[in-house]
Amino acid sequence: MIFAVLSVVLAPTVTATTDQADFLPNKYDSIKGYELLDEAFPQTQQSGATIVFDRADDARLTEADLAKITEISKGLKLGDAFGTVDAPIPSPSGEAAIVNIGLAPGVTGQDPEDLDQVKDLRDSLDAAVGGSGLEQGVTGSLAQGYDQTQSGQNAEAIVFVATILLIVVLLGIIFRSVLIAVMPLFLVGLVSVVAGGLIAMVEKAFDLNHDPSTSVILIVVLFGIGTDYILFFLFRYREARRDGEEHRSAVAHAIERAGEAIASAGGAVFVAFMTLVLSSLGIFQSIGPSLAVAVAVTLVAALTLVPAVVTLLGRALFWPSKKWRQQPTGTRFARVGASLGAHPVRYAALSGAFLLVLSVFALSFNPTFDLGSAGSSSDVESARATATMEAKGFSAGATDPTPIILHASDGQALTEAEVKTFADTIGGVDGVGQVSASTLSQADPGTALVMTILDADSASTRALETVKDRLRPAASEAAPDGTVAYVAGTSGVFVDFQAAMNRDYSVVFPVAALIILLILMVLLRSLVAPWYLMLSVGLGFAATLGAATIVFQMIKGDPGLIFLLPIYIYLFVVALGTDYNILMVARLREEARDGKDPREAAAQAVRHAGPTIAAAGVILAGTFASLMLAGNSLLTTMGFAVSFGITIAAFVMSMFFTPALTALFGHAAWWPGHSDIAPPGQQHEPPAGTRTQDPVHEG
Repeated sequence: MIFAVLSVVLAPTVTATTDQADFLPNKYDSIKGYELLDEAFPQTQQSGATIVFDRADDARLTEADLAKITEISKGLKLGDAFGTVDAPIPSPSGEAAIVNIGLAPGVTGQDPEDLDQVKDLRDSLDAAVGGSGLEQGVTGSLAQGYDQTQSGQNAEAIVFVATILLIVVLLGIIFRSVLIAVMPLFLVGLVSVVAGGLIAMVEKAFDLNHDPSTSVILIVVLFGIGTDYILFFLFRYREARRDGEEHRSAVAHAIERAGEAIASAGGAVFVAFMTLVLSSLGIFQSIGPSLAVAVAVTLVAALTLVPAVVTLLGRALFWPSKKWRQQPTGTRFARVGASLGAHPVRYAALSGAFLLVLSVFALSFNPTFDLGSAGSSSDVESARATATMEAKGFSAGATDPTPIILHASDGQALTEAEVKTFADTIGGVDGVGQVSASTLSQADPGTALVMTILDADSASTRALETVKDRLRPAASEAAPDGTVAYVAGTSGVFVDFQAAMNRDYSVVFPVAALIILLILMVLLRSLVAPWYLMLSVGLGFAATLGAATIVFQMIKGDPGLIFLLPIYIYLFVVALGTDYNILMVARLREEARDGKDPREAAAQAVRHAGPTIAAAGVILAGTFASLMLAGNSLLTTMGFAVSFGITIAAFVMSMFFTPALTALFGHAAWWPGHSDIAPPGQQHEPPAGTRTQDPVHEG
């Protein structure tokens, strides 16, 4: 509680950004181009908003309509985020006209105050077009950013409410206890305050960009993982109490037995998140440490705060339930465990085949960089205005031109003839709709700007293919001797983003896998079991991506899945799937140390750890599934994929695949440490009912 107060008092303020260029290092062409653009063309305004006008009756615009549009655009009262207002541009079909508004000098369009001015612009337009027979909609970068932010805020509220209800209802059903049902809300709420302050300090200290989507993900991580670790402890505590252990001794017993699994699982998740600092992309460098800090605080709380609160609550913890003392008889998990112990080959083969079949479909995964449509609902105004503009004759890239910066690297001045020849060549590139302007810089005679409009939306796969496969090679070839051409714009940024991500996948994933493998080797003191545990987690990752591909690309018909999806599956399915594997294998080792043969140990591990993993998996999967209620296609996709992946991790990998393989490997699974054999002097658990009762807490 003291830490929570200090976090609130000392936490600095951080500003979020949705500009993907802010997350790229300056070694990429698009960023080099923007740096030259700022130096050589300081007066050039970035596109801020585009107003799309058309008639309510869908007829062609008349001269009177165009005059009215001009009058409206000149009379707009704009906030200080906006700059110049261009003259109306009719579409080739004459059915629509657009008015482009630039950003004011020095405005990035990422501050919340800038985005909020979109609402004022829309309100003034609604009043101005009234009774004119015209309809209007505002799109463009600032409007899309505003709609995306609003969608994210709505998502945060929906996810928070759904998560709270899910935790309360499921814990109430599992434990029949009022206090246990609400305890995670208060404990995780306290943890979130501490974590939020520490995250802000880390971002400020290391100058990390803050992605706004992190806040929604943090809700899920804190409540999901926090509730999981609380469950790990509570199930073990209740088991000790049912065996007759007195209250405080049962708390110590639960920390001793569940604590190692919680600490190892939390360590694995922490490492998985922290390896993102190896990414070359600022978005992952920011998200990784933020989530790692949240997990670290949650882990410390699970090993200290949770047992302390349980100790203080005493017998009131399970109120009003009176049956929590009763040993379960003939449970489903006991039957499943007995069946798995008798037929481990069957369970290993079926669960492994299920994961392999889904994994095959991951090969069809097609990443898309269309964050505008993926980041908000398709019925928001910016999406509707863009659709109207494209339907009535405008190029899809008209609201977001793609600048090409031609720069003389030898310090010589460029001539107008050289720039014109270069621009003419660019205009003939397949995928380039038109070259709208070419200008020599007055500040730097060795730099010129050639502005192009692509015939596809700048964030679409087609636009990225145009830039990567045709425009950049053509610009490089057409550049005069001694000059270099940089293709910037949204398309250029995303092409570089894709290249950076491919590099990150080849670095981050192997490093994370290696460190988690080492953690498992240290925990299990084995060189065998960690390998098939990592195999199961890898299959879980591929199966999750394959399932998302089936649902969204093959069934729903989407052209692709958001490019961030694999990294989010890695973050949550791989990291949290390892949690459940660690819990199961720790129980397997414990049962083996009690003298059981490998198959019987697997059966008992499923019987005792199965309910914990099932409850934790249902709550965590349900928590992520709440993202699908946000009305946001990015969060819908992520919610489905991660919740499905958690379900696989809990009910296929940890419940069947891991114990079945461990039963098959037998004693060899623990080579060379053979930690399945109890160390000399270690006593087995005393028989049920022989532990002393606590006169204070038992009454």
